[in-house]
Amino acid sequence: MPKNTVLLTTRAPIGYVALSANPIATNQGFRSLIVKPEFDHEFLYYWLKVNKTKLERHASGSTFKELSGTALKNIAIRLPTSKAEQRAIAHILGSLDDKIELNRQMAQTLESIARAIFKSWFVDFDPVKAKMEGKQPEGMTEEIAALFPDRLVDSELGMIPEGWEYKALGDMINIFDSKRIPLSRSQRKARQGKYPYYGATSIMDYVDDYIFDGVYVLIGEDGSVKKPDGTPFLQYVSGKIWVNNHAHVIQGKRLVTSEYIYLFLSRFNIGPFITGAVQPKLNQGNLKLIPIISPDDKIMELFNETISIVFKKIICLQKECKTLQGLRDTLLPQLISGKIRVNQPEDAAA
Repeated sequence: MPKNTVLLTTRAPIGYVALSANPIATNQGFRSLIVKPEFDHEFLYYWLKVNKTKLERHASGSTFKELSGTALKNIAIRLPTSKAEQRAIAHILGSLDDKIELNRQMAQTLESIARAIFKSWFVDFDPVKAKMEGKQPEGMTEEIAALFPDRLVDSELGMIPEGWEYKALGDMINIFDSKRIPLSRSQRKARQGKYPYYGATSIMDYVDDYIFDGVYVLIGEDGSVKKPDGTPFLQYVSGKIWVNNHAHVIQGKRLVTSEYIYLFLSRFNIGPFITGAVQPKLNQGNLKLIPIISPDDKIMELFNETISIVFKKIICLQKECKTLQGLRDTLLPQLISGKIRVNQPEDAAA
């Protein structure tokens, strides 16, 4: 299929849509729609996104619903007669999607930077090893480098910097599981709102109230607990949220920040702490037993100062994404339906 093919799933499930950025091949799970030159391919992409219910109504089948090629061809589409106006509408929506994606990529890059710093300081012990070799730690002033020890000592879990220790995670976090309140699907449907409702791995819905307000780390408790690489399912969340009973809700305490806990757990093999053969579970008792490296206070304060700037920017990008998504989701049906018209398509698409 050529670039700019509109891809639509038409069975189990119906209505997922994508736009090919390059020439591609697909299997029979998609309808591949090549838009005629007199129409705008991005407009069709957005029309399909907002008309999933209409597509489902034209599907047939008893066990699995499927939208046949014939039924798809016969669906009526209301659209501007001018391709320029179609293009202008798609341009507005595409610009919002592009900005959302750019923000996500920036947030991922910033998190990668934070992960690299954490690994260098608290896993590989690069500053300590550099000083052991009589070298200046890379990228550090003499004043900052002086805070790190210049030798490694043995511990029950291997060599660690002198003056550091391993502690139980339970000594370094607060756990707020008792505040969690699960809501059934029907309860969530009756309580639709603006606050994200989190499960073990992601946002499941949006509801009309919140039970947590702040920065937290969510770690899967049961069901989806461990990724294929052995690390836990984690979510770094902020703001007003609701969490069900499938994710532990934790924060760092004293000098230990939630960001430190998040970065530590994001590379930790959680496998030995999981129980249950049929239904995997990370119970609270085992969560508390996880060993975590604990540097001295000055190093922790330095790390917090360094990383806080990164995560504040990540939170800002996430908030901006949420605002842009809300704007896009508000404009999408109104632009596609014609309730909002683009009066000067040439200018809007420039």
